[in-house]
Amino acid sequence: MLASISIKNYALINELHIDFSSGLSIITGETGAGKSILLGALGLVLGNRADSSTLKNTTRKCIVEAILSVEKYNLQDFFETEDIDYEINTIIRREILPSGKSRAFVNDTPVTLSVLTALRSKLIDIHSQHQTLQVSDQQFQFQLLDAFANNESKLASYQRGLTQYTSEKKKLEEILQAQREANLQYDYNSHLYNELLEANLVEDEQEVLEEKLEKINNVEEIKQNLSEALQLTTDDTIGIQNLLYSLENKLTKIAPYSKEYQELSERISSVKIELDDIVSELESANEQVDFNPLEATQLNDRLQLIYNLQKKHYVNSISALLLILEELSTKVSTVENAEQRLLDQETIVTEIANKLDAIALKISEARKRIIPTVSKQLEAILDNLGMSHARFQIQNNITEHYYKNGKDVLSFLFSANKGSALLEVDKVASGGELSRLMLAIKYITARSSKINTLVFDEIDTGVSGEIASLMGDMMLEISKTNQLIAISHLPQIASKANTHLKVVKTVKNNNTISDVVMLNKEERIEEIAKLLSGKKLTTAAFDNAVELLNQ
Repeated sequence: MLASISIKNYALINELHIDFSSGLSIITGETGAGKSILLGALGLVLGNRADSSTLKNTTRKCIVEAILSVEKYNLQDFFETEDIDYEINTIIRREILPSGKSRAFVNDTPVTLSVLTALRSKLIDIHSQHQTLQVSDQQFQFQLLDAFANNESKLASYQRGLTQYTSEKKKLEEILQAQREANLQYDYNSHLYNELLEANLVEDEQEVLEEKLEKINNVEEIKQNLSEALQLTTDDTIGIQNLLYSLENKLTKIAPYSKEYQELSERISSVKIELDDIVSELESANEQVDFNPLEATQLNDRLQLIYNLQKKHYVNSISALLLILEELSTKVSTVENAEQRLLDQETIVTEIANKLDAIALKISEARKRIIPTVSKQLEAILDNLGMSHARFQIQNNITEHYYKNGKDVLSFLFSANKGSALLEVDKVASGGELSRLMLAIKYITARSSKINTLVFDEIDTGVSGEIASLMGDMMLEISKTNQLIAISHLPQIASKANTHLKVVKTVKNNNTISDVVMLNKEERIEEIAKLLSGKKLTTAAFDNAVELLNQ
Protein backbone atom coordinates (compact mmCIF):
# COMPACT_ATOMS: atom_id res chain seq x y z
CA MET A 1 0.00 0.00 0.00
CA LEU A 2 1.11 3.55 -0.80
CA ALA A 3 1.25 5.28 2.58
CA SER A 4 2.48 8.73 1.53
CA ILE A 5 4.33 10.75 -1.05
CA SER A 6 6.48 13.85 -0.52
CA ILE A 7 7.37 16.12 -3.43
CA LYS A 8 9.84 18.99 -3.56
CA ASN A 9 10.58 21.27 -6.52
CA TYR A 10 8.69 19.25 -9.14
CA ALA A 11 6.79 20.91 -12.00
CA LEU A 12 4.27 23.29 -10.33
CA ILE A 13 4.90 21.90 -6.85
CA ASN A 14 7.17 23.72 -4.39
CA GLU A 15 6.73 21.31 -1.52
CA LEU A 16 3.95 18.85 -0.89
CA HIS A 17 3.19 15.92 1.40
CA ILE A 18 0.19 13.62 0.94
CA ASP A 19 -0.88 10.79 3.22
CA PHE A 20 -2.93 8.08 1.58
CA SER A 21 -5.34 5.70 3.26
CA SER A 22 -6.65 2.31 2.31
CA GLY A 23 -9.90 2.06 0.38
CA LEU A 24 -10.88 4.50 -2.35
CA SER A 25 -9.11 7.87 -2.60
CA ILE A 26 -10.37 10.29 -5.25
CA ILE A 27 -8.36 13.25 -6.50
CA THR A 28 -10.24 16.07 -8.20
CA GLY A 29 -9.40 19.57 -9.38
CA GLU A 30 -9.76 21.93 -12.29
CA THR A 31 -8.15 21.10 -15.62
CA GLY A 32 -4.52 22.20 -15.48
CA ALA A 33 -4.45 22.35 -11.69
CA GLY A 34 -1.83 19.64 -11.52
CA LYS A 35 -3.66 16.34 -10.97
CA SER A 36 -1.58 14.52 -13.53
CA ILE A 37 1.54 16.13 -12.06
CA LEU A 38 0.95 13.99 -8.96
CA LEU A 39 0.86 10.93 -11.17
CA GLY A 40 4.03 12.09 -12.90
CA ALA A 41 5.79 12.47 -9.54
CA LEU A 42 4.65 9.00 -8.51
CA GLY A 43 5.89 7.57 -11.79
CA LEU A 44 9.19 9.38 -11.28
CA VAL A 45 9.83 7.89 -7.86
CA LEU A 46 8.94 4.46 -9.27
CA GLY A 47 11.45 4.54 -12.09
CA ASN A 48 10.20 6.73 -14.94
CA ARG A 49 12.91 8.68 -16.74
CA ALA A 50 13.19 12.41 -16.18
CA ASP A 51 15.46 15.37 -16.84
CA SER A 52 16.03 18.86 -15.52
CA SER A 53 12.91 20.17 -17.29
CA THR A 54 10.84 18.67 -14.45
CA LEU A 55 12.44 21.03 -11.92
CA LYS A 56 10.35 24.00 -10.82
CA ASN A 57 13.46 25.84 -9.63
CA THR A 58 16.28 24.86 -11.97
CA THR A 59 18.93 25.79 -9.40
CA ARG A 60 17.75 23.24 -6.83
CA LYS A 61 17.32 19.48 -7.04
CA CYS A 62 13.95 17.78 -7.17
CA ILE A 63 13.18 15.18 -4.51
CA VAL A 64 10.26 12.77 -4.60
CA GLU A 65 9.89 10.31 -1.74
CA ALA A 66 7.27 7.60 -1.35
CA ILE A 67 6.61 5.36 1.64
CA LEU A 68 5.04 2.00 0.83
CA SER A 69 3.90 -0.72 3.18
CA VAL A 70 5.27 -3.95 1.71
CA GLU A 71 4.52 -6.38 4.52
CA LYS A 72 1.99 -8.43 2.50
CA TYR A 73 4.08 -8.76 -0.66
CA ASN A 74 6.69 -11.38 0.39
CA LEU A 75 9.52 -9.30 -1.06
CA GLN A 76 12.29 -10.40 1.30
CA ASP A 77 13.98 -12.49 -1.41
CA PHE A 78 13.83 -9.59 -3.88
CA PHE A 79 15.41 -7.22 -1.37
CA GLU A 80 18.09 -9.77 -0.53
CA THR A 81 18.89 -10.39 -4.21
CA GLU A 82 19.26 -6.67 -4.85
CA ASP A 83 21.26 -6.20 -1.62
CA ILE A 84 18.71 -3.78 -0.14
CA ASP A 85 17.73 -3.58 3.53
CA TYR A 86 14.21 -4.93 3.92
CA GLU A 87 11.79 -2.66 5.80
CA ILE A 88 8.06 -3.17 6.24
CA ASN A 89 7.59 0.54 5.53
CA THR A 90 9.93 0.88 2.55
CA ILE A 91 11.11 4.36 1.57
CA ILE A 92 11.79 5.01 -2.10
CA ARG A 93 13.51 8.30 -2.94
CA ARG A 94 14.32 9.81 -6.31
CA GLU A 95 16.48 12.89 -6.80
CA ILE A 96 16.78 14.89 -10.03
CA LEU A 97 19.79 17.22 -10.03
CA PRO A 98 19.88 20.57 -11.89
CA SER A 99 22.32 18.95 -14.34
CA GLY A 100 19.62 16.46 -15.34
CA LYS A 101 21.31 13.51 -13.65
CA SER A 102 19.20 11.44 -11.29
CA ARG A 103 19.73 9.19 -8.29
CA ALA A 104 17.44 6.59 -6.79
CA PHE A 105 17.41 5.04 -3.32
CA VAL A 106 15.44 2.28 -1.63
CA ASN A 107 15.76 2.42 2.14
CA ASP A 108 18.79 4.68 1.61
CA THR A 109 20.49 2.10 -0.63
CA PRO A 110 21.41 3.43 -4.10
CA VAL A 111 19.64 1.48 -6.85
CA THR A 112 19.32 1.56 -10.62
CA LEU A 113 16.16 2.49 -12.52
CA SER A 114 15.76 -1.14 -13.57
CA VAL A 115 15.54 -2.14 -9.89
CA LEU A 116 12.91 0.56 -9.30
CA THR A 117 10.94 -0.64 -12.29
CA ALA A 118 11.09 -4.23 -11.08
CA LEU A 119 9.93 -3.15 -7.60
CA ARG A 120 7.14 -1.04 -9.10
CA SER A 121 5.81 -4.03 -11.04
CA LYS A 122 5.37 -5.85 -7.73
CA LEU A 123 3.74 -2.99 -5.79
CA ILE A 124 1.66 -0.60 -7.89
CA ASP A 125 -0.43 -0.77 -11.05
CA ILE A 126 -0.68 2.72 -12.59
CA HIS A 127 -3.23 3.38 -15.32
CA SER A 128 -2.50 6.67 -17.07
CA GLN A 129 -4.92 8.72 -19.17
CA HIS A 130 -3.85 7.24 -22.48
CA GLN A 131 -3.59 3.62 -21.43
CA THR A 132 -7.24 2.88 -22.20
CA LEU A 133 -6.08 2.34 -25.75
CA GLN A 134 -3.89 -0.49 -24.47
CA VAL A 135 -6.90 -2.79 -24.65
CA SER A 136 -5.87 -3.34 -28.28
CA ASP A 137 -2.17 -3.73 -27.41
CA GLN A 138 -0.89 -7.30 -27.74
CA GLN A 139 1.42 -7.06 -24.72
CA PHE A 140 -1.44 -5.88 -22.50
CA GLN A 141 -3.70 -8.64 -23.83
CA PHE A 142 -1.11 -11.30 -23.07
CA GLN A 143 -0.60 -9.95 -19.56
CA LEU A 144 -4.34 -10.16 -18.94
CA LEU A 145 -4.73 -13.74 -20.17
CA ASP A 146 -1.52 -15.04 -18.62
CA ALA A 147 -2.44 -13.65 -15.21
CA PHE A 148 -5.56 -15.83 -15.24
CA ALA A 149 -3.87 -18.79 -16.90
CA ASN A 150 -1.04 -18.89 -14.31
CA ASN A 151 1.51 -18.87 -17.12
CA GLU A 152 4.17 -16.98 -15.19
CA SER A 153 6.57 -19.91 -14.64
CA LYS A 154 5.96 -21.36 -18.11
CA LEU A 155 6.59 -17.95 -19.72
CA ALA A 156 9.80 -17.53 -17.73
CA SER A 157 10.99 -20.93 -18.97
CA TYR A 158 9.93 -20.11 -22.54
CA GLN A 159 11.74 -16.76 -22.50
CA ARG A 160 14.94 -18.34 -21.20
CA GLY A 161 14.68 -20.86 -24.02
CA LEU A 162 13.93 -18.11 -26.53
CA THR A 163 17.08 -16.26 -25.48
CA GLN A 164 19.11 -19.44 -26.00
CA TYR A 165 17.35 -20.15 -29.31
CA THR A 166 18.04 -16.63 -30.58
CA SER A 167 21.70 -16.94 -29.64
CA GLU A 168 22.16 -20.34 -31.28
CA LYS A 169 20.16 -19.26 -34.35
CA LYS A 170 22.50 -16.29 -34.69
CA LYS A 171 25.50 -18.65 -34.55
CA LEU A 172 23.92 -20.77 -37.27
CA GLU A 173 23.38 -17.72 -39.47
CA GLU A 174 26.97 -16.64 -38.86
CA ILE A 175 28.21 -20.10 -39.92
CA LEU A 176 26.06 -19.94 -43.05
CA GLN A 177 27.26 -16.43 -43.87
CA ALA A 178 30.88 -17.38 -43.24
CA GLN A 179 30.42 -20.43 -45.43
CA ARG A 180 28.94 -18.36 -48.25
CA GLU A 181 31.76 -15.84 -48.05
CA ALA A 182 34.39 -18.56 -47.71
CA ASN A 183 33.01 -20.44 -50.71
CA LEU A 184 33.38 -17.36 -52.86
CA GLN A 185 37.09 -17.11 -51.97
CA TYR A 186 37.81 -20.78 -51.52
CA ASP A 187 39.62 -21.42 -54.82
CA TYR A 188 41.78 -18.34 -54.51
CA ASN A 189 42.56 -18.94 -50.82
CA SER A 190 43.33 -22.58 -51.54
CA HIS A 191 45.81 -21.54 -54.24
CA LEU A 192 47.52 -19.04 -51.93
CA TYR A 193 47.62 -21.58 -49.11
CA ASN A 194 49.18 -24.32 -51.24
CA GLU A 195 51.68 -21.84 -52.70
CA LEU A 196 52.88 -20.85 -49.22
CA LEU A 197 52.78 -24.42 -47.97
CA GLU A 198 54.93 -25.64 -50.89
CA ALA A 199 57.44 -22.86 -50.24
CA ASN A 200 58.26 -24.66 -46.97
CA LEU A 201 59.25 -21.42 -45.27
CA VAL A 202 61.43 -21.48 -42.16
CA GLU A 203 61.66 -18.73 -39.55
CA ASP A 204 64.86 -16.60 -39.93
CA GLU A 205 65.71 -18.41 -43.19
CA GLN A 206 65.87 -15.17 -45.13
CA GLU A 207 68.69 -13.69 -43.02
CA VAL A 208 70.81 -16.86 -43.38
CA LEU A 209 70.35 -16.99 -47.16
CA GLU A 210 71.14 -13.31 -47.60
CA GLU A 211 74.35 -13.74 -45.61
CA LYS A 212 75.47 -16.74 -47.70
CA LEU A 213 74.75 -14.93 -50.93
CA GLU A 214 76.65 -11.89 -49.74
CA LYS A 215 79.75 -14.11 -49.19
CA ILE A 216 79.51 -15.69 -52.64
CA ASN A 217 79.08 -12.35 -54.37
CA ASN A 218 82.27 -11.05 -52.70
CA VAL A 219 84.36 -14.26 -52.81
CA GLU A 220 87.45 -12.72 -54.53
CA GLU A 221 87.81 -9.93 -52.02
CA ILE A 222 87.25 -12.33 -49.12
CA LYS A 223 89.84 -14.81 -50.52
CA GLN A 224 92.46 -12.10 -50.99
CA ASN A 225 92.08 -10.63 -47.54
CA LEU A 226 92.07 -14.01 -45.82
CA SER A 227 95.31 -14.97 -47.64
CA GLU A 228 97.00 -11.72 -46.69
CA ALA A 229 95.83 -12.11 -43.09
CA LEU A 230 97.38 -15.58 -42.94
CA GLN A 231 100.65 -14.27 -44.35
CA LEU A 232 100.75 -11.54 -41.71
CA THR A 233 100.37 -14.09 -38.95
CA THR A 234 102.40 -17.09 -40.21
CA ASP A 235 105.35 -15.62 -42.21
CA ASP A 236 108.68 -17.03 -40.93
CA THR A 237 110.40 -13.64 -40.71
CA ILE A 238 107.73 -10.98 -40.14
CA GLY A 239 104.74 -13.07 -39.11
CA ILE A 240 102.93 -12.13 -35.91
CA GLN A 241 102.93 -15.73 -34.76
CA ASN A 242 106.77 -16.04 -35.03
CA LEU A 243 107.32 -12.69 -33.30
CA LEU A 244 104.94 -13.68 -30.52
CA TYR A 245 106.92 -16.92 -29.97
CA SER A 246 110.11 -14.86 -29.56
CA LEU A 247 108.41 -12.51 -27.10
CA GLU A 248 107.12 -15.45 -25.09
CA ASN A 249 110.66 -16.91 -24.92
CA LYS A 250 112.18 -13.67 -23.63
CA LEU A 251 109.62 -13.22 -20.83
CA THR A 252 109.78 -16.85 -19.82
CA LYS A 253 113.50 -16.42 -19.05
CA ILE A 254 112.95 -13.55 -16.59
CA ALA A 255 109.66 -14.79 -15.08
CA PRO A 256 111.33 -16.46 -12.10
CA TYR A 257 112.75 -13.12 -10.94
CA SER A 258 109.50 -11.27 -10.31
CA LYS A 259 105.81 -11.83 -9.86
CA GLU A 260 105.28 -8.95 -12.27
CA TYR A 261 107.35 -10.68 -14.98
CA GLN A 262 105.52 -13.93 -14.27
CA GLU A 263 102.13 -12.28 -14.89
CA LEU A 264 103.40 -10.68 -18.12
CA SER A 265 104.70 -14.04 -19.30
CA GLU A 266 101.33 -15.71 -18.59
CA ARG A 267 99.44 -13.02 -20.45
CA ILE A 268 101.67 -13.39 -23.49
CA SER A 269 101.09 -17.13 -23.37
CA SER A 270 97.36 -16.55 -23.38
CA VAL A 271 97.64 -14.20 -26.37
CA LYS A 272 99.76 -16.83 -28.16
CA ILE A 273 97.09 -19.48 -27.55
CA GLU A 274 94.32 -17.17 -28.82
CA LEU A 275 96.40 -16.28 -31.88
CA ASP A 276 96.96 -19.95 -32.61
CA ASP A 277 93.17 -20.47 -32.60
CA ILE A 278 92.66 -17.49 -34.87
CA VAL A 279 95.27 -18.80 -37.32
CA SER A 280 93.58 -22.19 -37.32
CA GLU A 281 90.16 -20.61 -38.11
CA LEU A 282 91.70 -18.35 -40.76
CA GLU A 283 93.19 -21.39 -42.48
CA SER A 284 89.84 -23.20 -42.32
CA ALA A 285 87.92 -20.18 -43.63
CA ASN A 286 90.45 -19.70 -46.43
CA GLU A 287 90.11 -23.31 -47.53
CA GLN A 288 86.30 -23.08 -47.55
CA VAL A 289 86.16 -19.94 -49.66
CA ASP A 290 85.31 -21.01 -53.13
CA PHE A 291 82.95 -19.68 -55.80
CA ASN A 292 80.18 -22.16 -56.58
CA PRO A 293 77.96 -20.90 -59.44
CA LEU A 294 75.32 -23.56 -58.74
CA GLU A 295 75.01 -22.58 -55.09
CA ALA A 296 74.78 -18.91 -56.05
CA THR A 297 71.95 -19.71 -58.46
CA GLN A 298 70.12 -21.79 -55.83
CA LEU A 299 70.42 -19.04 -53.22
CA ASN A 300 69.22 -16.40 -55.68
CA ASP A 301 66.26 -18.53 -56.70
CA ARG A 302 65.26 -19.23 -53.10
CA LEU A 303 65.53 -15.60 -52.08
CA GLN A 304 63.61 -14.47 -55.15
CA LEU A 305 60.79 -16.86 -54.22
CA ILE A 306 60.68 -15.37 -50.72
CA TYR A 307 60.77 -11.79 -52.07
CA ASN A 308 57.98 -12.55 -54.55
CA LEU A 309 55.79 -14.04 -51.82
CA GLN A 310 56.40 -11.04 -49.56
CA LYS A 311 55.54 -8.64 -52.36
CA LYS A 312 52.41 -10.60 -53.23
CA HIS A 313 51.13 -10.49 -49.64
CA TYR A 314 52.37 -6.97 -48.86
CA VAL A 315 54.72 -8.02 -46.03
CA ASN A 316 58.49 -7.89 -45.48
CA SER A 317 59.31 -10.91 -43.33
CA ILE A 318 58.95 -14.68 -43.30
CA SER A 319 57.24 -14.52 -39.89
CA ALA A 320 54.46 -12.42 -41.46
CA LEU A 321 54.12 -14.94 -44.29
CA LEU A 322 53.80 -17.75 -41.76
CA LEU A 323 50.96 -15.87 -40.03
CA ILE A 324 49.20 -15.49 -43.39
CA LEU A 325 49.69 -19.21 -43.99
CA GLU A 326 47.96 -19.91 -40.67
CA GLU A 327 45.06 -17.60 -41.55
CA LEU A 328 44.66 -19.18 -44.98
CA SER A 329 44.69 -22.60 -43.38
CA THR A 330 41.77 -21.55 -41.17
CA LYS A 331 39.81 -20.14 -44.11
CA VAL A 332 40.37 -23.22 -46.23
CA SER A 333 39.55 -25.64 -43.42
CA THR A 334 36.41 -23.59 -42.58
CA VAL A 335 35.04 -24.43 -46.00
CA GLU A 336 36.30 -28.00 -45.99
CA ASN A 337 34.89 -28.68 -42.51
CA ALA A 338 31.84 -26.38 -42.71
CA GLU A 339 29.38 -29.08 -43.56
CA GLN A 340 29.84 -30.87 -40.25
CA ARG A 341 29.86 -27.62 -38.27
CA LEU A 342 26.66 -26.61 -40.04
CA LEU A 343 25.00 -29.93 -39.29
CA ASP A 344 26.05 -29.78 -35.63
CA GLN A 345 24.66 -26.24 -35.21
CA GLU A 346 21.43 -27.09 -37.01
CA THR A 347 20.98 -29.98 -34.58
CA ILE A 348 21.42 -27.65 -31.61
CA VAL A 349 18.90 -25.15 -33.01
CA THR A 350 16.38 -27.89 -33.79
CA GLU A 351 16.60 -29.37 -30.29
CA ILE A 352 16.00 -25.98 -28.66
CA ALA A 353 13.15 -25.24 -31.10
CA ASN A 354 11.46 -28.54 -30.19
CA LYS A 355 11.62 -27.66 -26.48
CA LEU A 356 10.30 -24.17 -27.22
CA ASP A 357 7.44 -25.62 -29.24
CA ALA A 358 6.46 -27.87 -26.34
CA ILE A 359 6.44 -25.01 -23.82
CA ALA A 360 4.67 -22.65 -26.25
CA LEU A 361 1.96 -25.28 -26.78
CA LYS A 362 1.38 -25.59 -23.02
CA ILE A 363 1.16 -21.78 -22.73
CA SER A 364 -1.28 -21.61 -25.63
CA GLU A 365 -3.48 -24.40 -24.23
CA ALA A 366 -3.59 -22.71 -20.81
CA ARG A 367 -4.72 -19.48 -22.50
CA LYS A 368 -7.41 -21.26 -24.51
CA ARG A 369 -8.78 -22.92 -21.37
CA ILE A 370 -9.17 -19.58 -19.56
CA ILE A 371 -10.53 -17.53 -22.50
CA PRO A 372 -14.22 -18.53 -22.02
CA THR A 373 -14.05 -17.61 -18.33
CA VAL A 374 -12.42 -14.22 -18.98
CA SER A 375 -14.87 -13.40 -21.79
CA LYS A 376 -17.86 -14.38 -19.66
CA GLN A 377 -16.67 -12.31 -16.68
CA LEU A 378 -16.03 -9.24 -18.82
CA GLU A 379 -19.44 -9.49 -20.50
CA ALA A 380 -21.12 -9.79 -17.09
CA ILE A 381 -19.32 -6.70 -15.78
CA LEU A 382 -20.07 -4.73 -18.94
CA ASP A 383 -23.73 -5.70 -18.49
CA ASN A 384 -23.61 -4.16 -15.01
CA LEU A 385 -22.08 -1.03 -16.56
CA GLY A 386 -25.04 -0.47 -18.85
CA MET A 387 -23.80 -2.49 -21.85
CA SER A 388 -26.34 -5.32 -21.74
CA HIS A 389 -25.79 -6.32 -25.35
CA ALA A 390 -22.02 -6.17 -25.27
CA ARG A 391 -20.17 -9.20 -26.55
CA PHE A 392 -16.51 -9.87 -25.97
CA GLN A 393 -14.47 -12.57 -27.62
CA ILE A 394 -10.79 -13.49 -27.51
CA GLN A 395 -9.26 -15.33 -30.44
CA ASN A 396 -6.00 -17.14 -29.90
CA ASN A 397 -4.14 -18.56 -32.89
CA ILE A 398 -0.84 -20.36 -32.59
CA THR A 399 1.67 -19.58 -35.34
CA GLU A 400 5.04 -20.85 -36.51
CA HIS A 401 6.82 -17.75 -35.24
CA TYR A 402 8.51 -17.32 -31.89
CA TYR A 403 7.35 -14.16 -30.11
CA LYS A 404 8.25 -12.79 -26.72
CA ASN A 405 5.10 -14.28 -25.17
CA GLY A 406 5.01 -17.56 -27.07
CA LYS A 407 3.79 -18.46 -30.53
CA ASP A 408 0.27 -17.06 -30.16
CA VAL A 409 -1.38 -14.11 -31.88
CA LEU A 410 -4.30 -12.64 -29.92
CA SER A 411 -7.34 -10.73 -31.13
CA PHE A 412 -9.70 -8.97 -28.69
CA LEU A 413 -13.03 -8.70 -30.52
CA PHE A 414 -15.86 -6.52 -29.27
CA SER A 415 -19.40 -5.56 -30.10
CA ALA A 416 -21.32 -3.04 -28.02
CA ASN A 417 -24.70 -3.36 -29.73
CA LYS A 418 -27.03 -6.22 -30.53
CA GLY A 419 -26.68 -7.41 -34.07
CA SER A 420 -23.30 -5.71 -34.62
CA ALA A 421 -20.39 -7.76 -35.87
CA LEU A 422 -17.49 -8.57 -33.60
CA LEU A 423 -14.48 -6.46 -34.61
CA GLU A 424 -11.10 -5.49 -33.18
CA VAL A 425 -11.66 -3.45 -30.02
CA ASP A 426 -9.92 -0.30 -31.25
CA LYS A 427 -11.96 -0.33 -34.49
CA VAL A 428 -15.43 -0.51 -32.96
CA ALA A 429 -15.44 0.77 -29.35
CA SER A 430 -16.09 4.42 -28.48
CA GLY A 431 -14.14 6.31 -25.84
CA GLY A 432 -16.75 5.63 -23.18
CA GLU A 433 -17.00 1.96 -24.13
CA LEU A 434 -13.22 1.58 -23.98
CA SER A 435 -13.21 3.18 -20.53
CA ARG A 436 -15.80 0.73 -19.27
CA LEU A 437 -14.00 -2.18 -20.86
CA MET A 438 -10.70 -1.14 -19.27
CA LEU A 439 -12.36 -0.77 -15.87
CA ALA A 440 -13.90 -4.20 -16.28
CA ILE A 441 -10.45 -5.62 -17.04
CA LYS A 442 -8.93 -3.85 -14.04
CA TYR A 443 -11.78 -5.20 -11.90
CA ILE A 444 -11.22 -8.84 -12.76
CA THR A 445 -7.42 -8.58 -12.67
CA ALA A 446 -7.46 -6.84 -9.27
CA ARG A 447 -8.96 -9.97 -7.73
CA SER A 448 -6.22 -12.24 -9.05
CA SER A 449 -3.25 -9.86 -9.04
CA LYS A 450 -0.71 -9.81 -6.23
CA ILE A 451 -0.49 -6.02 -6.59
CA ASN A 452 -2.49 -4.30 -3.86
CA THR A 453 -2.31 -0.64 -4.98
CA LEU A 454 -4.06 0.63 -8.10
CA VAL A 455 -3.84 4.13 -9.53
CA PHE A 456 -6.36 5.29 -12.16
CA ASP A 457 -5.88 8.53 -14.05
CA GLU A 458 -9.27 9.41 -15.56
CA ILE A 459 -10.20 5.84 -16.40
CA ASP A 460 -13.76 7.21 -16.55
CA THR A 461 -13.15 9.29 -19.70
CA GLY A 462 -16.17 9.46 -22.01
CA VAL A 463 -18.86 8.44 -19.50
CA SER A 464 -21.34 10.37 -17.41
CA GLY A 465 -24.62 10.12 -15.52
CA GLU A 466 -25.78 6.70 -14.41
CA ILE A 467 -22.85 4.94 -16.08
CA ALA A 468 -20.43 7.08 -14.12
CA SER A 469 -22.23 6.12 -10.92
CA LEU A 470 -22.00 2.44 -11.84
CA MET A 471 -18.28 2.81 -12.52
CA GLY A 472 -17.90 4.52 -9.14
CA ASP A 473 -19.63 1.59 -7.46
CA MET A 474 -17.22 -0.78 -9.20
CA MET A 475 -14.22 1.27 -8.06
CA LEU A 476 -15.58 1.18 -4.53
CA GLU A 477 -15.92 -2.59 -4.83
CA ILE A 478 -12.30 -2.88 -5.98
CA SER A 479 -11.17 -0.72 -3.05
CA LYS A 480 -12.57 -3.21 -0.55
CA THR A 481 -9.62 -5.50 -1.30
CA ASN A 482 -7.19 -3.07 -2.96
CA GLN A 483 -6.00 0.42 -2.27
CA LEU A 484 -7.39 2.48 -5.16
CA ILE A 485 -6.32 6.04 -5.95
CA ALA A 486 -8.27 7.61 -8.80
CA ILE A 487 -8.11 10.97 -10.57
CA SER A 488 -11.56 11.94 -11.83
CA HIS A 489 -13.68 14.86 -13.08
CA LEU A 490 -16.97 13.09 -12.40
CA PRO A 491 -19.07 13.93 -9.31
CA GLN A 492 -20.71 10.49 -9.36
CA ILE A 493 -17.29 8.88 -8.84
CA ALA A 494 -15.93 11.50 -6.45
CA SER A 495 -18.91 10.92 -4.17
CA LYS A 496 -17.93 7.25 -3.70
CA ALA A 497 -14.55 8.05 -2.16
CA ASN A 498 -13.47 7.14 1.33
CA THR A 499 -10.96 9.97 1.06
CA HIS A 500 -11.33 13.03 -1.17
CA LEU A 501 -8.27 15.06 -2.18
CA LYS A 502 -8.37 18.25 -4.21
CA VAL A 503 -5.61 19.72 -6.30
CA VAL A 504 -5.56 23.51 -6.08
CA LYS A 505 -3.57 25.85 -8.30
CA THR A 506 -2.77 29.33 -7.00
CA VAL A 507 -0.63 32.26 -8.11
CA LYS A 508 1.60 33.90 -5.50
CA ASN A 509 4.11 36.61 -6.35
CA ASN A 510 3.74 35.81 -10.08
CA ASN A 511 4.54 32.19 -9.29
CA THR A 512 2.08 29.37 -10.08
CA ILE A 513 1.91 26.72 -7.37
CA SER A 514 -0.04 23.45 -7.14
CA ASP A 515 -1.12 22.10 -3.78
CA VAL A 516 -3.26 19.23 -2.52
CA VAL A 517 -5.74 19.47 0.33
CA MET A 518 -7.83 16.82 2.02
CA LEU A 519 -11.50 17.78 2.05
CA ASN A 520 -13.83 17.45 5.01
CA LYS A 521 -17.53 16.68 4.54
CA GLU A 522 -18.61 20.28 3.93
CA GLU A 523 -15.72 20.88 1.53
CA ARG A 524 -16.60 17.68 -0.31
CA ILE A 525 -20.16 18.84 -0.78
CA GLU A 526 -18.93 22.11 -2.27
CA GLU A 527 -16.39 20.37 -4.54
CA ILE A 528 -18.93 17.84 -5.84
CA ALA A 529 -21.42 20.69 -6.38
CA LYS A 530 -18.76 22.45 -8.51
CA LEU A 531 -18.23 19.26 -10.50
CA LEU A 532 -22.01 19.20 -11.11
CA SER A 533 -22.66 22.83 -12.01
CA GLY A 534 -19.29 24.49 -12.65
CA LYS A 535 -18.02 27.61 -10.90
CA LYS A 536 -21.52 29.04 -10.54
CA LEU A 537 -22.86 27.08 -7.60
CA THR A 538 -26.60 26.57 -7.31
CA THR A 539 -28.84 25.28 -4.56
CA ALA A 540 -29.77 22.38 -6.80
CA ALA A 541 -26.12 21.49 -7.23
CA PHE A 542 -25.59 21.49 -3.45
CA ASP A 543 -28.68 19.35 -2.96
CA ASN A 544 -27.51 16.90 -5.64
CA ALA A 545 -24.06 16.78 -4.05
CA VAL A 546 -25.53 15.92 -0.67
CA GLU A 547 -27.71 13.27 -2.26
CA LEU A 548 -24.70 11.73 -4.04
CA LEU A 549 -22.71 11.59 -0.81
CA ASN A 550 -25.58 9.96 1.04
CA GLN A 551 -26.10 7.20 -1.50
